[in-house]
Amino acid sequence: MTPPSAPRFVQLNLITSDLDAAIAFYSRLGVVPEVTEGVHAEAPLHDGVTIEWDTVDSVATWDSHPPASTGGSTVIGFALPARDAVDALYAELTAAGYHGHQVPHDAFFGARYAIVDDPDGNPIALMSPISAEHRHWPPRPAPSA
Repeated sequence: MTPPSAPRFVQLNLITSDLDAAIAFYSRLGVVPEVTEGVHAEAPLHDGVTIEWDTVDSVATWDSHPPASTGGSTVIGFALPARDAVDALYAELTAAGYHGHQVPHDAFFGARYAIVDDPDGNPIALMSPISAEHRHWPPRPAPSA
């Protein structure tokens, strides 16, 4: 049992160089942010968790050491209801001009999996439910486009 004083994950904050571009991408993804003051946006996810966006310039209002750039090495994962939904959303996002980072494939752990980069270069994973029949071992390198 988790002690009552244990930290609880409640927020993911992404620093963006272009708030309008970030909002357009995430809205197309299905996460619709509400904009505040033109420098901040947020969207509720589930269980009290929010995803938020701040412009590079606005970060200095809450962090005395703001990042020099945006984008990082964290992969932000989104679950989709079916295997074909991964392929469909990947095709929709890449057709809209977003960078396809990893083409859809059957990952060794049993999910249909793909990655698209958001406008700031953050990798956004699209993943179907895991299916035992699609698991394979040993893992193989992910296919390239």
